[in-house]
Amino acid sequence: MSPVFAGVLQLLALMAALALAYRPLGDYMARVYSSEKHYKPEKWIYKIIGANPSAEMRWPAYLRGVLAFSAVSVLFLYALQRAQGVLPGSLGFSAIDPDQAFNTAASFVANTNWQSYYGEQAMGHVVQTGGLAVQNFVSAAVGMAVAVALVRGFARSRTGELGNFWSDLVRGTVRILLPISVIGALVLVACGAIQNFAGIHEVGQFMGGSQQWNGGAVASQEVIKELGTNGGGYFNANSAHPFENPTPFSNLFEIFLILVIPFALTRTFGRMVGSLRQGYAILATMATIWLAFTALMMWTEFAHHGPAFEVAGGAMEGKETRFGIGASAIFSVATTLTSTGAVNSFHSSFTGLGGGIQLLGMQLGEIAPGGVGSGLYGMLIMAIIAVFIAGLMVGRTPEYLGKKIGTREIKLAACYILITPALVLCFTAAAMALPTPPHSMLNSGAHGFSEVLYAYTSGANNNGSAFAGLNADTQWFNSTIGIAMLLGRFLPMVFVLALAGSLAEQKPVPETAGTLRTDKPLYTGLLVGTILIITGLTYFPALALGPLAEGLAS
Repeated sequence: MSPVFAGVLQLLALMAALALAYRPLGDYMARVYSSEKHYKPEKWIYKIIGANPSAEMRWPAYLRGVLAFSAVSVLFLYALQRAQGVLPGSLGFSAIDPDQAFNTAASFVANTNWQSYYGEQAMGHVVQTGGLAVQNFVSAAVGMAVAVALVRGFARSRTGELGNFWSDLVRGTVRILLPISVIGALVLVACGAIQNFAGIHEVGQFMGGSQQWNGGAVASQEVIKELGTNGGGYFNANSAHPFENPTPFSNLFEIFLILVIPFALTRTFGRMVGSLRQGYAILATMATIWLAFTALMMWTEFAHHGPAFEVAGGAMEGKETRFGIGASAIFSVATTLTSTGAVNSFHSSFTGLGGGIQLLGMQLGEIAPGGVGSGLYGMLIMAIIAVFIAGLMVGRTPEYLGKKIGTREIKLAACYILITPALVLCFTAAAMALPTPPHSMLNSGAHGFSEVLYAYTSGANNNGSAFAGLNADTQWFNSTIGIAMLLGRFLPMVFVLALAGSLAEQKPVPETAGTLRTDKPLYTGLLVGTILIITGLTYFPALALGPLAEGLAS
């Protein structure tokens, strides 16, 4: 079987699995967030944290809940890392340095999971399991809660109430993420992923010396790392490590975990707003971009440019022989079009154009299908922008889902789409202009610039993957990328929740003959074009200096 054909078969199998899970999972999540019933374990949690799950919140209160919970999470995770040296199960590792601890705490709370350290050489069992793995659950649940709040803004009218953050947070964790993770962890253990609390031990001889590895609760952390679109690996090699991703089947299963909730949330959206066709339109937009990027990535990596690629059957540098080019390309696109950041190959070793595709996937805003929750609310913001553009073209007040898109709404949407590019481009410019940061670049020229651009794109978009040629474990990069991650996560949420509150206060606008049908293929095409044009105008100059220049020169 040719590598190209094997890659296509894996892509078809993945699409079939996602299609089978789409309807039941999407409907189930809609019931979870619409239910008024509280289960007994959930009531215990509410009692412990002192929350009233039945109290409705307006958007400022909802936002305060998001920010307060996240701030406490950052402080807790920072303190846990700084105290690691005296904790049981630390495997002899010392406390994490302050700048590294801040970067990691910001990273995992912001659902970024950027790692500028070697996990197996820095973090003990308590920090890995009690700190990082817990944040994998709750940071994903926060993103889902904000997305659901925006959906309620469209679904409700003449009220500013968006639900209850604490209820949404707990339900997303207990009823959605935990059950799927338990099943997924069993699947990964059956495939060969490890799950233990073993200490450091020798695993054999390597080039005349002993090689040592520590064990850990890897399978349980791996499953939520993918399901919650987090991405931080237990080991430095991430999903290229056989303890995390042992077989081609586990690799395909992990890609499925990355994509299943973001895609299924479009059906949840359709259910909650009372129009499944609207959900299908958003799904079609996401799927079109995802398939186009996957096909383009596979083409660039399989293309034979020179005798070395001819012999290898494509660009095999930096890729696991267990997975090959096809599975590596699919995994790469899945992680960079979501906020996952997990890798099963060395992104810096992809072809110049392949690296550009990874960058562009993040720069789209990670909305195809995007992160858990963040992908849906990011796509809905772009849908509002597309409706506004269509309204300008025909001279009509834009409407979306029965709500008028007026001055306030479009200002909030514009602020949302501007904040992340501003963070990426300003921090990249500063890093390249100052004398010290460029010393961290492994490569010079276009590829070296791409390393820095990729780092800030990954951080501000809450992805977490890296070109890895960049030594990011410095005070400059730990601090600035940490700031970019926090601002890139929570500033957009401010605009999303403010927009949700504004929409919920409106009264429904009756549909007329002049209303733009946002559930038709024409609108889907307009939405895809809007996304690509906005991203192209914003990032094209930077891409031209990095991956495009490198790709055209090779």
